Amino acid sequence: MNKFSLVIHGGAGTIPTDLLTEEHISAHSKGLEESLDEGQKILASGGSALDAVLASIVSLENNILFNAGRGAVFAHSGKHEMDACIMDGSNLNAGAVASVENIKNPIKLAKVVMTNSPHVLLTREGALEFARQQNIEFEPNEYFYSQERFDQWNRALEEDQIILDHGGEIKPRSGTVGAVALDLHGNLAAATSTGGMTNKKFNRIGDTPIIGAGTYANNETCALSCTGYGEYFMRLVCAYDISCLIEYKGLSLNEAMNTVLLEKLAKIGGKGGIIGVNKEGEIYSVFSTSVMYRGSVDSTGKKSTAIL
Repeated sequence: MNKFSLVIHGGAGTIPTDLLTEEHISAHSKGLEESLDEGQKILASGGSALDAVLASIVSLENNILFNAGRGAVFAHSGKHEMDACIMDGSNLNAGAVASVENIKNPIKLAKVVMTNSPHVLLTREGALEFARQQNIEFEPNEYFYSQERFDQWNRALEEDQIILDHGGEIKPRSGTVGAVALDLHGNLAAATSTGGMTNKKFNRIGDTPIIGAGTYANNETCALSCTGYGEYFMRLVCAYDISCLIEYKGLSLNEAMNTVLLEKLAKIGGKGGIIGVNKEGEIYSVFSTSVMYRGSVDSTGKKSTAIL
């Protein structure tokens, strides 16, 4: 019997558990559930994994609680420099954008890069020019403003620090968002979107829009989305490495994800989290931090969200 699976994340980080209030957990769990609902509707009706991950990410980008789209953190420039990527496991097509400003849903722009251009990755002004040609929706700076993100940025400026979007703050916030899915037709897809690191300088770009580093999907193996300190994920090409361990060494999904995150990445000092689904519909999430905002649903109707 054909089945579908969907897994999402809203970032992984180190947050003291006593700061995770009931209100915080409730609000973020609601956001994760809404994202799962959007993707589940598509998968249950026979829609594609690609459309499902897109819908799930759009939901999270529209939620100011998450560091993507509307809730993106402030860069050193005082702007919101966003990255996003989407990949179709059925044909290895992919689209990504990096360091784009004022795009309401960067994941939608990444999708049209994949479908309506000969390229994979567009950045900054070129990406924005393409977005205008494709009638992608823009929003003014005010749309992306969050008082907590603004305060976070000011603290980073004062201390001259570049900080992860989900560190131990007075009011913890969730981070990068991702989604992976298997549809009823046996196709896999993955998508990731982020505002990056608070106070990042020089138009820094992390692993999110880099195929094989923070995002990857291949029908022969699995679909993956990563979150954490992107520089480490790029150095190890983490997502592709997991796929290769499955394809060439015959490891299971959880064995491959554990090997890469808990052994290889840890060895060079990296931390974060990864969600994955394989071609059999098996789902797995692993993280080396104190929390990871995550959720899943499958064709049996089993749905869950978790933070700790």
